[in-house]
Amino acid sequence: MAISFNKRELEKKKEQKRQEKQKRKEERKANGGASFEDMIAYVDENGVITDTPPDRTNKQKIDVEDIAISTPKKEDMEDPVLNGRVEHFNSEKGYGFIKHTGSTDKYFFHVSSAPASITEGNIVTFELERGQKGMNAVRIALANKNEQ
Repeated sequence: MAISFNKRELEKKKEQKRQEKQKRKEERKANGGASFEDMIAYVDENGVITDTPPDRTNKQKIDVEDIAISTPKKEDMEDPVLNGRVEHFNSEKGYGFIKHTGSTDKYFFHVSSAPASITEGNIVTFELERGQKGMNAVRIALANKNEQ
């Protein structure tokens, strides 16, 4: 099998690269390389990366009760009661949609969250709860008839 000139040149270049790589590897071994301690970096109290370890005698004691969490607990928050109108209700399948009067948003509800006497067109009050596919209307109650 005859080897072309171009193929021979490519093989020579590959061999030369292998030798250069081996040479660099041997030089690194001979120089000892960087130790593990030289590679470690530390972050000081200001967030600056340094190569000196932190001073352990300057530790500040933090009391766990002093840490403030920015989000209020769920039981501390009151869910706002919203008003809306029953836009669609399928009594056979047991679900419907309520259109919020303050916006154009519509919310799904299940018959288990609504009073038994609910029908299309009823004015209701409800609260929102996150469901699997979005926000759902829960704790639905019929609004007073004289408010309509």
